[in-house]
Amino acid sequence: MRAFRIAYDGRPFHGFQRQPDVSTVADTLLSALRELDVPFDGDTPPGYAAAGRTDAGVSALAQTVAFEAPEWLSPAAFNSALPADVRAWAHADAPDGFHATHDATERGYTYHLYAPGVDRSRARDGARLLAGEHDFHNLTPDETGTVRELTIEVERDGPFLVCRFRAGGFARQLVRRLVTLLASFARGEADRDRIERVLGPEPLPGPDGVGPAPPEPLVLTDVDYPELSFQPDENGTASAREIFGQRHRELRSRAEVARSIHQRLPTDPD
Repeated sequence: MRAFRIAYDGRPFHGFQRQPDVSTVADTLLSALRELDVPFDGDTPPGYAAAGRTDAGVSALAQTVAFEAPEWLSPAAFNSALPADVRAWAHADAPDGFHATHDATERGYTYHLYAPGVDRSRARDGARLLAGEHDFHNLTPDETGTVRELTIEVERDGPFLVCRFRAGGFARQLVRRLVTLLASFARGEADRDRIERVLGPEPLPGPDGVGPAPPEPLVLTDVDYPELSFQPDENGTASAREIFGQRHRELRSRAEVARSIHQRLPTDPD
């Protein structure tokens, strides 16, 4: 068994999990493995599993897939059949029976919330109220597995609040709905009573509920496997740094164009 760390830009994909008739990260990985003539057992290589199922638009640094791989399949070889949006950058030998989903002990997500005028200390106060073990049934469409124990950290990075969430696992949309609630509290639009209601036993349907924040600022940044020792691949890492560096430069240029147009438009058409 071998495990691979996978980084990807989630914007072009309809999530990680395979779906018919749309482009997903999992389908992209499996298509690359077929192109490389990696042995399959049915629809996937033997033992194939992934650390998590990111939603449409969500990116990853540390998505992890594991399967029975031939010795020659390095991250660089994997990348030779992958599009630029998806990069394998590290690998680790895994014991027989290893399962990338079930053997992960902790996962970490980071949300880059654009909030230039928001008080960090109030955001941290909100994070303390939301952290710990709660039944998050009002913050996910899932009907089971809603009790989770989370740690939440909030740091200021220029105009962004960087919100880091860690847990053994996450219910669907939980992080993005937590961000919505946390941002509302930090801006003074929600108070402690609101958070207590959301964490309480009563369902909050319709307009009383909490919707998910946009997916694009969210990244799967960590997946912990105490028994594995990942080795960065020099070529795979260099390729990923080059591609994501180029993405960063392109997006900064596009943001500057939008800022320039925004600033030059008249505020009063009359």
